[in-house]
Amino acid sequence: MKCRTCGHDNPEAAKFCGGCGTNLISGEVSVGAELPMVGFGEAISRGFRNYATFSGRATRAENWWWVLFTTLAGIMLFVVDTVTGTIGMFGDSGVLGQLFELAVLVPSLALGARRLHDINRTGWWLLLLFVIVIGWIVLIVWAIKQGDKGPNKYGPDPRHATS
Repeated sequence: MKCRTCGHDNPEAAKFCGGCGTNLISGEVSVGAELPMVGFGEAISRGFRNYATFSGRATRAENWWWVLFTTLAGIMLFVVDTVTGTIGMFGDSGVLGQLFELAVLVPSLALGARRLHDINRTGWWLLLLFVIVIGWIVLIVWAIKQGDKGPNKYGPDPRHATS
C-alpha cells in the first residue's frame, strides 16, 4: 500500500507509514508538542486500562513504572503470604502472590509488546524471555533504549500530542 503523503511502499496490513508515520487509514500525520513524562499512577492506570492491547507504543517511563509496581506489589504480597501462613502452598509463593502474578501476566506481556513497538521491533521478540540470561539481557537493553522519535510503523510517538 503506497502512502498518500510520501509515496513509501508499505505492507498491506500496515496502519502507519514506515517512511513518514502517516496514519494510512485516516491520512493524518501525527505531530505536536511533547507531553510530560508518565508518572507512577498514570503508568499503572494505563497498564490495566490497556489490559490486553498489544498494538500501539509505550514509553520507557510507562514500562519501568509498571516494573516497579509489580515488583513492590509482589514483595508486599510475599510478606502478607508469609504472615498469614499461605506461603509455599503453590510452590515458592503464596496464594495472594500467585493470584497477583496471574492478574498482571497479560498486561505485562501487552506492555512489553508495546514497549518493543516503541523501538520499532515486533512484540514477538518477547519470546526471548525463554532464552535464559542472554534473552533477558537483550530485552533489558531494548527496554532501556529510547523509543523512535516521531511515528513508526506501530503508531504515533506516545511522547507527543497529536494535532
